[in-house]
Order: sequence, then C-alpha cells, then structure tokens
Amino acid sequence: MNLILLTSCSDADFKDRDHLVFRYNEHANITSLDPAFAKDQRNIWPTHQLYNTLVKLDDNLVTEGDVAKTWSISEDGLTYTFELRRDVFFHKHSIFGNDSTRQVIAQDVEYSLKRLTDPKVASPGNWVMSDVERIEAINDSIIEIKLKQKFPAFLGLLTSKFCSILPLEMNELDFQTSPIGTGPFKFKRWEIGEKLVLRKNNLFFKTDDKGTPLPYLEAVAITFLPDKQSEFLAFVQGKLDFLSGLDPSYKDELITVTGELNPKFETDINMEKSPYLNTEYLGFYLDSESEEMKSRAFRQAINYAFDRDKMIKFLRNNIGIPAHRGFIPEGLSGRSKTEGYAYKPEKARTLIEKFKEETGVKIPKLTISTNPSYIDLVEFIQKEVQKIGVRVEIDVMPPSTIRQKRSAGQLDNFRASWIADYPDAINYLSLFYSDNFSPNGPNYTHFENEFYDQLYEEALSITKDSLRYELYSRMDSLLIEEAPVIPLYYDEVVRFRSKAVKGLGINPFNLLDLSEVKKTR
Repeated sequence: MNLILLTSCSDADFKDRDHLVFRYNEHANITSLDPAFAKDQRNIWPTHQLYNTLVKLDDNLVTEGDVAKTWSISEDGLTYTFELRRDVFFHKHSIFGNDSTRQVIAQDVEYSLKRLTDPKVASPGNWVMSDVERIEAINDSIIEIKLKQKFPAFLGLLTSKFCSILPLEMNELDFQTSPIGTGPFKFKRWEIGEKLVLRKNNLFFKTDDKGTPLPYLEAVAITFLPDKQSEFLAFVQGKLDFLSGLDPSYKDELITVTGELNPKFETDINMEKSPYLNTEYLGFYLDSESEEMKSRAFRQAINYAFDRDKMIKFLRNNIGIPAHRGFIPEGLSGRSKTEGYAYKPEKARTLIEKFKEETGVKIPKLTISTNPSYIDLVEFIQKEVQKIGVRVEIDVMPPSTIRQKRSAGQLDNFRASWIADYPDAINYLSLFYSDNFSPNGPNYTHFENEFYDQLYEEALSITKDSLRYELYSRMDSLLIEEAPVIPLYYDEVVRFRSKAVKGLGINPFNLLDLSEVKKTR
C-alpha cells in the first residue's frame, strides 16, 4: 500500500509527521460526501468528519448541543426552538468571497433540513422529516421546527448525519469536489476508488478540556482496498491505524475462540468491544398460508430449540450478546423486564406436539431464507431444530433478493437485522406496529395486535422518558409472548486500533469520531 503524501516532502519529513495522519480503509468504497445520502457506515464516517448537526450524541447516547447552543421544547411537544452558537464557521472556500468563510446562520439550517425533502435531491433520509410541519429561521441565530404530531424521539433523529448543516452556497457547488461543512476536517481531494484525503480545519469551534483547539490530527487518509484480507494485512503491518469489525477471512487469526485478542498481537494492537444498536433475528411472515407461520406454539418452539450461547461462542467467537430477552437490544432503555427464550429442547418438543394436535400437521416444516454471510448460523439452527421433529430447509439468496422478497411477503421465514437510526427503542418497536405493514413500512412480519398498537400510540404521546420506557417494556414483553421473530443476538461493536492511537472512543452506533484522536510517534 502506498502512503498518501499530503505535502511535497522527503520520506524522512513524512515519517516525522506520520503521527499526525489517521489512516483507515473503506473496503465498500464511499459513494457520496453529500450528507443527504449518509445512509450507511461507509458514507456516515467521512461525513461525520466534515459536518456538524444541531445536536449530537455522546458515547453514552445522551443528547448534547453541537451547532445548537441551547434548545427548548414547547409544552405540547410540537415545537422545537434552537439557539445557534455564534462561533461556528464554515470551511474556507472561494465561494464566500474575500473572507473565504462565514458564520453559520439559522437560514443555513433551514436550507439543510428542507433539502432532505426536496424531490430533486431524492435523499433516502427524507423520512427523518416526515413528522415535520414547518422549519423556519426566526432570525440569524434562532431556528424553529414544528411537528405535525408528537414524536418524543425527534431530538434523537436530529443527530443523524442526514441532518448535517450545509451553507446555502452549497446549492452552487459539487459534493465530489467542494463539500463544505463545519466539522473538524475539511475536504482536500478525492480520487474515486483510490483515496480520500481530509485536512485539519483550523476554524473548528471546539476545544479540549484544557482549551486546546481541536482536532489534534493534521489529516485523515482513507484508502479503498476492496479485499478484507488485504485490509487486515495492511492493518497488522502498521499501514492502517484502525480496523472495525470481524471478517471470516481473518477472524480466527485476530481473536481467540472466547473473543479475546490473540496474544501475539497484544504488543501493538488494542481491542475494544461495546454493545451495538443492532438486533440480528429470524422473522416469521404471519400472513403466510402456512399453518406453521400462523401458530404461536410453533414459533415459540423454534425459539426454545437452539442454544444461543453455544452459537455465539463457536460461530461468532463470543462477539455478540445472545438474545435471551426481547427485540430491543442492549444499550437502550425500555427493554423487556421478563425473560425471553433460553435453550429448552424438551419444552420445544412439547410445543411442537401441541402444534400437531391443533393443526393436524404431522411433519412440521420450516424454510429459512438467508444470505451467504449467515449460512453458518442458519445451518446450526437447522441441525438443532430438526432434533425437535421439524423439517428445516435453507434457501440461500443474495441480500438484495431477500430484501425484495421480504418486503413483498414472499418469504415465510427470513434472516434479518435491524440497526437503529436513532437512540430510542421506538425505532425497534415500529417494526411491529400494524400501520407499518410492508411494503409501505418496516413491519415485514405483518404482526398485528390491537393491544400492542394501543401501547405504541400511547408511547408516541408521552414525553416523560420513564413513563414511555415502561410502555416500551410492555410492548417488548408482548413480542416475546407472541414470537413473531426469533431474536438471535444483539450485536457488538468490535474495534482494533494501533497502540499509537489515543482518544478513539467506542459507541453503540459505531460512529467514527476523530476530533479528539491523537497518535504517538
């Protein structure tokens, strides 16, 4: 791998400055630096370095000000009023004239948020504004957002990178050559498929606890090696500073069976784990003609039939938390207070006999649809479930095909995951609200329960967190009882970094924040 030279200098000079450059690889390639298209990790990470939002989340998912200095919410929960900081300036660019920059004003925020719903932009993040009735800059420092109806999680939605603040002048510029934000780093150059270079923003408005201007780094260098094994080799050779996640091609070399860092790497590498707001699951399509899909006893039986702890230990090297609770993952408030499903094969057999008596089906069947990345998990479940007298078939297809057929209700049972868009459990519970039936919403199971819908609608009207979380817990418990899904595990963020890297936190959204990162020589 060739190192990226940020200035014309000798090898010795560059080596002396290498501690000021943070290097990582994006094997999936970056498709856009327009935050309106920051829908997945590959685009979210670079946009997070370039832009700021009104509010942001700390590593504990607590909302705090970003470009907004303060904010208030009206008593009826419909109007959000933000006062902007006066010390936030855009990256320098000739579009701003002689001064090469200017202060962020409320009109920029209005433009940026309204842009999400502009048909010409066609942002996949337009849903973030679906409950918004009006966005208005009251003056240069006050922005007001009025909702059509209460949505207590709205503040969390505004932390999304979709809601990044752009200058009005961006309307005249190209995001591939001139993306302008207020973030800790500014755009330097982008060679599609080869490298992306960001430079330190000397106008960044934040400082550390001692008042030292941020960021500490001079640059971020992103490469695009498509092969994960090559990415891993570059990392262990010290050509990259950071590696996120595990791939089967190097998993067993990097970590032990119990999920610890391989001792041979302990001298040079640190490993960190954290709950990730992602639930991996199997979903039942309840509108199927199949008696098995319609039967709660059958669905519960499959939940009891396999050992989640064993599955995670041997197939995921203990990366992930076995899903013994409901659908809401670790790290979010409002999870079920009742126990979910443990490994109880005898109970599973009893439930299958009950299903046979109720339906007259002599040989129960289950077809699980999955993509190739999860076939090891599904084969494990297949072997275990067949022990309770259920014939199990596996249908392997590309992810895009699964998404299409799942949305169309053409899969009786499907492997899927749900990664949070914002830090509130209603994001997960919305998958089971009857008004959200696919293909027009995320209720792929077509679960419908009148009491559940009542709880869901009541939760949307409550702004007090503790009361709302109690309703969430009751909904999560109801999902355990009715079993429209089989929660497999709650995922974990796993990061590996060079020991030279300091200040790189870890969070349940797996957001890469380089504003306070340092590297030692």
